[in-house]
Amino acid sequence: MGRTKLKIQRLEDMKERQAKYSKRKKGILKKAKELSILCDVEVVLLLSSPSGKRTFFVGQDPNCLYNILQKVSNMPFVEREERRAYTMEMLKKFYVNWESEFDPLSPPRNKNVDILKLYEDQVQELKDKLTKKSKILRDWKNPENVKDLNQIKFMEDHLIASLNGL
Repeated sequence: MGRTKLKIQRLEDMKERQAKYSKRKKGILKKAKELSILCDVEVVLLLSSPSGKRTFFVGQDPNCLYNILQKVSNMPFVEREERRAYTMEMLKKFYVNWESEFDPLSPPRNKNVDILKLYEDQVQELKDKLTKKSKILRDWKNPENVKDLNQIKFMEDHLIASLNGL
């Protein structure tokens, strides 16, 4: 009598979910420790239980977390997205009947460039807003730089909007 195959999907019952998490957490922590020792690789594992408790595992090297975060932060966004997509493809090979809702945040590979462009546009928009707000602050700090009545009206409107936002 063998084990029954478990369908990978979210468990609806909170107690059942917590029990399953507890058992599987022990297994994944054991595997992470074994991988760290046997293969001499940097392993960092961060888990958050259904009840909100955090579990944190760092491999053999105490600086492992810092090293991994440093490597990832220095990696270009496009490369990080390609690596994430590659990892998801590897996982899909393990789970042949992979459900699309299993990873709703995973965009198709061809959208990586679109996402990067969207972020670049958002950054440019924020830079423009920052430049505009900096000019307003400069005008408030140096009222002698105000040249015309429209500029004063704009400053007044901005002040009123800021006060209404409080």
